[in-house]
This record gives sequence, structure tokens and C-alpha cells, in this order.
Amino acid sequence: MTDSTAASPVRDWALPHASRRSPVLGRNVVSTSQPLAAQAGLRMLLAGGNAVDAAIASAMALTVVEPTGCGLGSDAFCILWDGKALHGLNASGRSPAAWTPEYFAARGGIPEKGWDAVTVPGAVSAWVELSRRFGRLPFAHLAQPAIDYARNGFAVSPTIATLWQLGAQKLGGQPGFAECFMPEGHAPRAGEIFRSEAHARTLELIAATEGEAFYRGELAERMAAHAAACGGAMTQQDLAAHRCDWVGTVSQRFGDSVVHEIPPNGQGIAALMALGMLDIHGVGQHPVEDVETVHASIEAMKLALADLQAYNADADAMQVAPDELLAADYLRRRAALIDTEQAGDPGCGAPRPGGTVYLAAADADGMMVSFIQSNYMGFGSGVVVPGTGISLQNRGHGFTTEAGHPNQVAPNKRPSHTIIPAFAMGVDGQPQMAFGVMGGPMQSQGHTQMALRVLRYGQNPQAAADAPRWRVTGGKGVAVEPAFDPAVVEALRARGHAVTVEEGHGVFAFGGAQLVLRDPQGHYIAGSDPRKDGCAVAY
Repeated sequence: MTDSTAASPVRDWALPHASRRSPVLGRNVVSTSQPLAAQAGLRMLLAGGNAVDAAIASAMALTVVEPTGCGLGSDAFCILWDGKALHGLNASGRSPAAWTPEYFAARGGIPEKGWDAVTVPGAVSAWVELSRRFGRLPFAHLAQPAIDYARNGFAVSPTIATLWQLGAQKLGGQPGFAECFMPEGHAPRAGEIFRSEAHARTLELIAATEGEAFYRGELAERMAAHAAACGGAMTQQDLAAHRCDWVGTVSQRFGDSVVHEIPPNGQGIAALMALGMLDIHGVGQHPVEDVETVHASIEAMKLALADLQAYNADADAMQVAPDELLAADYLRRRAALIDTEQAGDPGCGAPRPGGTVYLAAADADGMMVSFIQSNYMGFGSGVVVPGTGISLQNRGHGFTTEAGHPNQVAPNKRPSHTIIPAFAMGVDGQPQMAFGVMGGPMQSQGHTQMALRVLRYGQNPQAAADAPRWRVTGGKGVAVEPAFDPAVVEALRARGHAVTVEEGHGVFAFGGAQLVLRDPQGHYIAGSDPRKDGCAVAY
């Protein structure tokens, strides 16, 4: 519920003046898109936990304090450095067994809303698996901050309040949404207190059973029953069959660094392809915001996204292997298509001859975590299981119905996924940076821009997060933020780019970055995106 007082003044939440955040330094650090979630993670570190404990506590808290980007029904991915080795976890869910091409042909396609957009949610399995394998504190302890925020309430932060209002306008009619997220008939306003007792009870049940209730117990029964009542296909068997997988990473050398991403079905391979092409192209000879650098980066990204659209899918359905897309000879051929004077409109290549909340955490023992979880489109499907606070993603909309495409919808299959964590290692085998940029199809583009600024140009993480961004929009279209240098905008237009300057709503379109960079002296340097409500905290 929300609490508001008639005597309270009308608060102006605008930030009319230019501001500059400073990077946050410390031996233990958490960077998230919502301050209360960052504090939840820091509490675990202060209690003797490690970076994995901090990441899980922050992730759980984000389902409460930033429900506009994630929920108990989200998916998740993680890359972590345990102090000796790098690990990659894919906790995205698969489609219900009843999802066939014919199932959606009879329904006119795959919707964005409702139960027919929901794949099995995987975030809870990620929390449990990470805690079991790498955590230090009891799993139930990690959930306590989130439970406290849900039960006792928290003041809704300004950016999230704006997103909440937009989500309510779009999804207020979906099953269970208004009951959970519009308790007084409207979305909570910035500064209002929001509580969800149902969410608190569900978190307690997840914590007490280490996720079993969610996939094979009471909560699974309630999800399946709600799906059936709404005409959806999800069953208890679909939920019980879920598993997350340790999948390692795919990587690409970029100068003196090696950038790592989760393998497909994630879109991270597009960032690796773009960085590989830029290395071959010789990016770095001009300043980072010079038109030469920006033009080449946009062109490399377009080439990578064309291949992503054509080939990315569930790893078991890929018709072109990731190592073929990252092969040096193939990237050289793709890089050769970058015209230094003209914008291109490329199609996919032929590698064979003839689509969110992100957080980073690190601790004094050297563990570093890059973690992301998401509903996909804001509140996702809009479906909330009554009395549980479980809001469900709409990842099924990431499938295609195109016959023969590797990402064609099918039973028990993972869709092509937009959410991606990233990690950079030095060529010497030492960890460098945990980073990510939440924001749908902006994510691989944001990864490319963050890696370029920090790893090639040496910017600190906060400066890289602050900098104005571009976004490929299709064809020769490019969107830029208002702070972009007007001279560079005109120079891009002169080369044939269809550039639009997007006023406002940059938080939606240009993503939100969190970065934690390891300093060789043994501490970390963190940045948090000013487009979001979050912050980096350290001690």
C-alpha cells in the first residue's frame, strides 16, 4: 500500500542543474541502480559476507524497491571472479512445454503482455545457486533487507516513480497488477511509502526453502493455477523442470584486456564482435568523442547487431557457433565493411565460408561479481500472481515465429535474451572490471561504449557512466543524448547517419550503467549511472 499525507508539500523532483558525481573508492564496494539496494549489499559485506552475498542481497532488494525493472519472476545472468577463476551462470528460463509454433499461430503471434509472454522465471534459481556455491552467509540472512523493505515500506525514488507511472498506464489491466502495484488506484508517486506484505511473505518462503517453494512447492502451485485460470500454458511441471546452468563465458581480446560475456542466448556476443572489429579498425587513434571514433563505433555495432538478429538463439538451437562469429578472420572481413566516410546499412554476414537491473559488487578478498536480472519490458508481462507479489517477465516475446529461424519459438527453449553482464580481464589473467548497462537492446551497445571509454581511453568508471551515449536504431538511424557535441552530430549527419537527438527519457532509451574497476593497489573504483536513482557505496 502507499502512505501519503494531505499536508505534505508538492515536491519538485527535477534536477535542473548540471551535476557531477565522483567515483567511489574502497576495498569493498557495491554499485546498483537504487540506493536502498546498494545498502542491502553493503550490509552483507559489513556482516562478514562476500561479494556474492552482497550481490544476492542487492538483487533480492531490487525486486522490492525497483519493481519497474525486475521482480521475483525475473530471469538472471552472472559472471563472477572467485579470486582464482571466472565463472558464467545462465539463469534464464525456458518456454512452457506447450509452446509450439502452432500454439502461437492460432493466437496471432507472441504477445508482449499476459501469461502467453511468460517463460519460466530463473532469477530465484540464480540466487540459490550462487549462494550454495560461493556464498558465505546463510541464504535466509541475504533476504532480510528485501523483506524489511517490503513489509515496513520504503520511499519510492523519483526515476522509478516515473517508470512506475508509465508501467501502470500500460499494464494496469493485466491480471493481479493493480492489486499489487496500484493499491490506492494509482502508481505510487515519488517520495510516497510503498509496502507489499505479500512480497515479504513470498521472500520469507523462498528464503526458508532455498527456492524449493518457488519451483516445486506452494508458490509453484499458485503460479500454475493462476496461469491456468488466465488461459496460459505454464504448468507445475514446467516450473519443476527449470535449471540454471554454469556456461562459462565467451570472450574477445580488446587491446590489453579480454572482455567476457555470457554465451548465447544472451546478446553479449554482439558487444564482443563490435569490440573485435574496432580493434582491427584501429580505434583509439582519435579522441573518444571525435567523429572518427564515434562513426567507427556505430558502424561496428550495426554490423554486430545484424549478425545478432540473424543468428542468436538458445545455445542448443544455434546454427552458427559463437566461436565462428568471433573468429579473427571473420571479424576482419566484417571490419573491412566499415566505410570511414559513409554510414552503412549492413545485413548479416556469413561466418562460415561460401533484445532490467544491473549491479556489480567486489570485496577485499578479490571476489568480483557482475550480475543482471530483468523483467524485459519494464514490469514485464504485467501479470502478478495474486497474494504473492510475484510479477512475471515477458521474455517469451523475445522469440520469433519465423519458420526455420534459430530463435523460432519451441517447447522447453530459451529465447534470445537482451540482459547481459560483462567482465574484463587483463591479458595477464588478472581481473579488471565488472560492468553492465541495463536497458533492453541498448545493452550490448552500452557495453561497447563502456569498454571503449574505460579500457581503451582510460576514463574512470564514473566519467564513463556520465558520458553522453549513442544508440543504433535500425538502418542508418542513430539516436544521441542531448549532451552530445552538436558538431559531432552534424559531422555524423554529413556522413549519412540519420541522427535524432532524444530529449528526455534518456533513462529508458540509453540505459543505466554500473561499473566496478579493480585498482592494482588493491582497492576498487566504482561508478553509478546518473540516469538512474542508484549509487555506489563502499568501505
